Formats: sequence, structure tokens, C-alpha cells
Amino acid sequence: MPLTVAPATLLVSNGHAEDLIGAALARELRRRRPDQPLLALPLVGAGGAYAGLAETAGPLLDMPSGGFPFGSLDNLRADLRAGLVQKSLGQWLAARTQGPALERVVVVGDTYALGVGTLAARQIPGALARPRLPLVHVQPLVSVLYGEGMTLGGHLRELNALGANVFMPWELALGRRAWRVYTRDAASARHLARRGVNAAYRGSFALDILPAPERDLAPLLTGVPVLALLPGQRGDAQTSLPVMLGAACALPDMQALVAWPRPFDELPPLLGWTLEERGEWGVLARRGTCSVWLLRASFSTILHAAAASGGVALGTAGTANEQAAGLGVPVVGFPTAGPQYVPGFAVRQQRLLGAALTLTRPEASAAAQAVRELLGGPQRTTAVRDGQRRIGQAGALPQIAEELGKMA
Repeated sequence: MPLTVAPATLLVSNGHAEDLIGAALARELRRRRPDQPLLALPLVGAGGAYAGLAETAGPLLDMPSGGFPFGSLDNLRADLRAGLVQKSLGQWLAARTQGPALERVVVVGDTYALGVGTLAARQIPGALARPRLPLVHVQPLVSVLYGEGMTLGGHLRELNALGANVFMPWELALGRRAWRVYTRDAASARHLARRGVNAAYRGSFALDILPAPERDLAPLLTGVPVLALLPGQRGDAQTSLPVMLGAACALPDMQALVAWPRPFDELPPLLGWTLEERGEWGVLARRGTCSVWLLRASFSTILHAAAASGGVALGTAGTANEQAAGLGVPVVGFPTAGPQYVPGFAVRQQRLLGAALTLTRPEASAAAQAVRELLGGPQRTTAVRDGQRRIGQAGALPQIAEELGKMA
């Protein structure tokens, strides 16, 4: 008797946070159907989040920009030289050839990822053909809040981000063919529903991928408000971390903790600071009488400590800033040289988070002053309320997995 293989779910994602969301959804699906094969097609980066959860279904695309080719002209040039076009075509081909082995396709990402997922779900020729497999879109990027209060002139000044600020006609057309589109906020779900998309809001993807606190930092905490320093996963830390550390020294009544996401040998040059390793997960940085802990594998712990102590975050990150805001921690940010937290990205994130994000000049004194203003009083109250309201509550991915299970 020939061995039969159950059809697989293909998860298409394009970005670090999107991979984390896809992997978290894969865990939920695996919990409900342990025998179902899972395939992953990460369109940006190495897709490490899927390790042990899903088999990679196509070529990987690890680019110099870290997934932000249109963040600047330099980013685009570097990615093109690194083979952006050729490798992307290879991923499209891989998506197209997966169809016959699939049960459904789940896309986590933007319109581009939705296009790749639509190709995988089509199984038949013709660019306008309806998907023959159930196609689900988890959209953690675009929000109508990004375009809140923007005029036509504002959109024209941000043409490179137009598809992130607004649901474009081609995304609406693809979304109408999907079984369902899950949005990052209720306002976006209502916007899509009015345009013929079967859209639903189930909660915050950002908070769903925030892990439980990783370790007990009680022995390090001094009882004062925590200043969470979030330089981000990408190269922005090269210029943002020195500014953050300078701001920390100007705030002696707060305890600064750096959530460092990479190996310590990848720290940028920190002139004037001495670094002392304290085990595999901690480095103590000192400059004069100022000392700051840099901690690995402690991101969630640091955010929860900031929330519990009435603290503030200094962040040049995407999802990490949103997670801080969702936990009720006001965020102060400033633009960097890139690749991610460039001025346009920072302004867009401020529209998304409202009063939860305060933007300053990329100077230690300006960042420290903004933090002081958020430590108490009505400005903090408004920032906390805006962050929690705009990010929402955790619990979206378990509900989505449950609904996907009913499709089978």
C-alpha cells in the first residue's frame, strides 16, 4: 500500500517580526493538529524562527538592508548588488511549485508577501485566477492609523511608504480573494470590510509574540523606575546605542537596562565606556560614576520591569517599541542612520502609536529631557492609554489557529 502524505500548510512571511508571528502561529497549529506537515517560506532573512517547527520551502533571501530595500536609496542599491531580483524570482518559483502538496496558504506580511502567497494558492495559470486553496492573510504591517490625519501632500512626501500607510487597490483586490484577512487593529478591519474584504480583528500580534519574562532580574533591580533601552535587532544600534547610554547617564534617578539582541562581540564602539562581562548574558558598562547593564535574552524581562516600575523605554525599533507601548510603557525614540529607524519610519510609527511615542533629536540631552517629562503627570497617563488602546490585547494567534482548524 503506498504511503500517503497529508497535505501541508504553507506559511509565507517577510520580515523578522513576521517570521516570529508565523512561527507562533505554527506552534498553535501544531498543538491542534500534531500530524499536519508545515512548510515555511520566509521571504526575508534566514527564517530562524521556524527552526524545528516547519520545513523551509524555498531559497532564503538575507539582504544587507535587513528587509528594508526601500528605506533609502543606499539600501536599495546594496540589495540589488546582493542579488535581490534573482533570489526573489527563485522564491516566487518555489511558491508556484508548492501548490499541489498544500492544504492551505497562510501569509504573514505585506502586499508583496500576499502576492507570493496568492501564487502558491492558485495552482492554475492566469494572473487573475481565484485561489483554489484557502488563502489567509495575517496583516501585521499596514494600519489605517498610519495614515491618520495625513493630507494628500503628506502621502506624496512618503511615496516610498505609501503601501504601508494605506491599503492599496491591489492589496484590496488580493484580499477579496482570501478566505479571511486578519488585521492588527479594529479600525483597519472595519476599513477593509467596507471595501468588500472578509476582515477580522482578534487582538495584538505584537503582544502575542512577546515571550514570558526570561529570567529573574530582582537581584539587579534597585527599586527606581527602569529605563528600558531598545536599540533594535538591526544595524540602527550602531548609532543609537551610544546616544541611549549618554541619555541614561543624564537620568541618575532611573535604572537603565539595555535589551541587547545579538552576541556581545557585535556591540558598536562605545567610546569612553569600559565593558565588563558578567556571564554569558550580561555586560556591565561603566563611564565615570554611571553604570548600565547590557543584557541578552532578557528583552521581555526588561519590558515587564519597566512596566511594573512606572518606567520609560528609549527605542529605535519596530515591533519592540510597539510591544513596550502595548504593555503601557511610554516610548521615546529618535531617528538613526538606518537601516530601519530612519526619520520617515520614526514619524510613521508615531502616527501609529500616538502619544505613546515621543520623538526627539538624536542627542542624549534631548532624549533624557523627553524621558523626564514622561515620568509622571498627565503626559504619561495619555501615553499609557494611547499605547494600550492602539496596540490592543494579546490573544489573536490562538483564536486564528482555532478558526483555521475549522477550515479543515
